[in-house]
Amino acid sequence: MQTPLSTTPFGRRPMTLGMISSQLAAKAKPETAIVHKWHVFQHIKEARQVLGATDRALTILHALLSFHPEIALEATSEVIVWPSNEQLMARANGMPPTTLRRHLAVLVDCGLIIRRDSPNGKRFARKGQGGEIEQAYGFDLAPIVARAEEYKSLAAAVQAEKKAFRVAKERLTILRRDIVKMIEAGVEEGVPGDWRRFQQAYQEIAGRIPRTAPRQLLESLGSEMETLWCEIRELLETFAKTQNPDANESHSGRHIQNSNPDLPSESERGLAKEDEAGGNAAAPQNLRSLPKRELPLGIVLDACPNMRWLIKGGEIRHWRDLLAAAELARSTLGISPSAWREAREVLGDQQAAITLAAIHQKADQINSAGGYLRSLTDRAKDGKFSAWPMIMALLRAKLDGAKPPTTPPTQGPGRSEPRNPTETGGLQPSAELRALLAKRPK
Repeated sequence: MQTPLSTTPFGRRPMTLGMISSQLAAKAKPETAIVHKWHVFQHIKEARQVLGATDRALTILHALLSFHPEIALEATSEVIVWPSNEQLMARANGMPPTTLRRHLAVLVDCGLIIRRDSPNGKRFARKGQGGEIEQAYGFDLAPIVARAEEYKSLAAAVQAEKKAFRVAKERLTILRRDIVKMIEAGVEEGVPGDWRRFQQAYQEIAGRIPRTAPRQLLESLGSEMETLWCEIRELLETFAKTQNPDANESHSGRHIQNSNPDLPSESERGLAKEDEAGGNAAAPQNLRSLPKRELPLGIVLDACPNMRWLIKGGEIRHWRDLLAAAELARSTLGISPSAWREAREVLGDQQAAITLAAIHQKADQINSAGGYLRSLTDRAKDGKFSAWPMIMALLRAKLDGAKPPTTPPTQGPGRSEPRNPTETGGLQPSAELRALLAKRPK
């Protein structure tokens, strides 16, 4: 095919220096260049914002490329297509004529295609005697071949910028989350520090984050957030080291039992205090003489029958069932997850569940269940707390007739008999347990 002579647009469309630059770039294409047209189109799509192309313009470019029969575009051959507006609109999903013309102009201005207009503005090709195309008027796709490497580089740069933006945004999000949670932890755990200043500094930085921000601004704000993060983190780590100087992975603080029977029990004093329990639930001193062995699950349930109400069907057959009921009791009593987690770490899952069961049984006599659990946990750290006296105090209260209410509020009039003896408050202790409970000073 002969080289087209047309270099200016038809009609009233003016000639611009940008068109001349596009034509020069098309002439400068390497003679050995062979590109995959759809690969180049993908690179153009990724770099469309840099090139100034619109989504509609790329739809038209896709249609123009589909009119060229070959997948590989070579620099040695002319790549001119001459579809009519009707054919272009059909392949561009029915785009209106005015929209088609407007976005064709965008492709020309971006240098993605070159107009090769005929004298009358029509698009056609003239063939020779052998059927070879001698002259063609339409849209020249030569820039796709000539600038293929440029489009690839632009696409890579755009992808790198998107990745950097995503990383900066994720970093800022994580820093914001960490700072908020560390401030909450510091306040909740009573760590000495100017937490109001930290909160104000965080709000000041967060208030400068716009809805849409460039990467550079996100990185700058992230650096400020990181400085604040380091200051708060260092404060918390310093406090944690002073509280646990010997803590390491080889030591375990779980399941601490009271090995000294002569030490006063927190449960005995806590249940008896007016300001803590709000009642007269006194724990006899002779309970300290009870043997230091594991509490049977049956005795725990006899002392704390209210736990059965939390489990569907009221069946607690294993310690894991009691632990599941304790999780429900925690939320019912308003105990924070951190207090419950610390109790389980110090006491062990089984002893923590027994302790929470006792607290739940006496919930109407305790002003702050969370504070009470933290107090017992602190005493357990020093080896001054055991769940035995709490359970024994509840059992003795039932034997003395001062038992807590055990009839669930959801019991309807149609239920004539309880499901088990513990629901009526009728405790049936063994002879050994009755003998132990009877040993108290008159």
